[in-house]
Order: sequence, then C-alpha cells, then structure tokens
Amino acid sequence: MAATFRTYLELVRFSHTIFAMPFAIMAAMIAMHLGGDPVALSWPWQWVQEVVGILLCMVSARTAAMAFNRLVDRTIDAANPRTASRHLPQGDLQTGEVLCLIVAASVAFVASTLLFLPNWLPLVLSVPVLAWLLGYSYAKRFTMWAHVWLGLALGLAPVAAWIAIRGSIVLVDPVDLLPAALLGASVSLWVAGFDTIYACQDAEFDALHGLHSIPSQMGVPRALQLAAILHGMMLCVLAIMPIVVPDLGSIYWVSLAAIAGILFWEHSIVQPNDLSRVNEAFLNANAVVGALLLAAIASDLWL
Repeated sequence: MAATFRTYLELVRFSHTIFAMPFAIMAAMIAMHLGGDPVALSWPWQWVQEVVGILLCMVSARTAAMAFNRLVDRTIDAANPRTASRHLPQGDLQTGEVLCLIVAASVAFVASTLLFLPNWLPLVLSVPVLAWLLGYSYAKRFTMWAHVWLGLALGLAPVAAWIAIRGSIVLVDPVDLLPAALLGASVSLWVAGFDTIYACQDAEFDALHGLHSIPSQMGVPRALQLAAILHGMMLCVLAIMPIVVPDLGSIYWVSLAAIAGILFWEHSIVQPNDLSRVNEAFLNANAVVGALLLAAIASDLWL
C-alpha cells in the first residue's frame, strides 16, 4: 500500500507543489494582515479553517491537473525518450487508476471550497478554475503559448487564496484584489519563464511530432532569451508590491535582490548549445524562490 501511495505521489510530482503553494500562503498572509472578510469571520477558529481550506484546495487542484496531464499525454510521453519511463507508458499505473485519482482530486477540490462558507465565491469559481487547470493539458496541441497557459494556471493560486479570505470585500471593491493580482502576475511570468527553459529539452521532438512550444517554434536561443525577459518582468512586478502593501520593507527588498541573483544563475547555467543543466536550474533554483519570498513577507508583516 505504501509503495502504491508513493507511486501516485511520483505520478503528480507532489514535491513540485512548492512552486505555487508559497504564493498562495503569501496572499493569505497579506489578506489576513489587512483584515479578512467580515462576513466569513463567524467564529474564533475561522482563520484556521480558511488556511486548511487553502492548503486542501491547492493540493487537490494540482493533483487533479497533473494526473490529467499524465493521462492525456500518455501516448506522447511513450514516444519521447525523455519521458518514456513515466508511470503510464511503463505500465506502473493503469489509465483507470489515474482516472479515479483525477475524479477523486477534482471532487476534493470542489468540496474543500465549502470550508470558506459563508463566502460562496470559492465554490462558484471552483469549476471554471478547474476547467482552466485541466485545459492546459491540451494547449500544446494548438498553441506555442502553452507555457503562458501553465503560468496563468499557477498564477490563480494567490488570487484564489485572496478571494477565499476577502470575498465580500472584493465584491464591493475590486481594487482590493490588486496585491493578489500582482502576486498572481509574478507567478505567471516566473512559471512561464522556467517552463520555457524546461521545454527546450523537447524542442526537436515537439517540432517533429507537430506539438507547439516556444522552443520548437522560435528555436532554443530565442526561447531562452524570452524566458529571461519573462523573469525580468517578474522582478519588475514584485518591485511594485511595496507600493500597494506599504508594510513590506527592507527584508522584502533583500529577498528580491537574492531572487534576482538566483534567476541570473539559473539562466547562466543553461545555454543554447548545452542543456545538460536544465533540471538543475528547474529544481534547485526555482524551489528556493517562493520559499525565500514567503519568509521575507512573513518577516516584514509579522515581526
């Protein structure tokens, strides 16, 4: 049973939850710092319930989306030498098992939004959000901007967390959503950038099999240049954050400088003629970014 559970975790790359999760927590922290939805604060443990709800929604939505991606791409993965060892092509899991996981995770996602009641917005928005997340799996079949689609999918995390915490306030004053929108934009740019770098490994395969990606359409050198531009735009968006959240101070700026250094290193180790360190850039560099920014925001807001 333990081995089967581990196989499911490996299928959905559960460890990669660290990419978007910190940004959802950041949004929740800022929202709570500013004061949550007065309609939803009906009992003393409401904060705990909302945090648990955010974590459950994040994990279940990502599990459904990742499992769906593996199911939809199983034939493509089998044909690609780089991905042929994944669970479905290898027969470690059957399509029925993965389909059951998708259904269970999707139901869990929608059910988790009930924890935010009487704020009904998360429940109403849960199905459109899930549709967008699952729809990404088809994007590379018709557009090279699939990486941007993925970025926007993960960028929904801080926006959704904000709406969960400040639902009725957002309805009355949509401008209240601005801090979360900036976090969402930064996540979208960041993810689109590093996913473009990651896709450089499959540029030739994608071109040969009629799949769309920025590297296969623009070439690896220009794709890497575009990824660098996207990451530069991410830093610019994050630099605006202290304007809309004035309590962010020196610790935040130090973390932003550190993130800029990390991204510079990420781009320096991946070259058009040498993609051998793509996985190192993808995992080692990006795993630090969210955690570092979360620690800085928590320090500035709460210490």
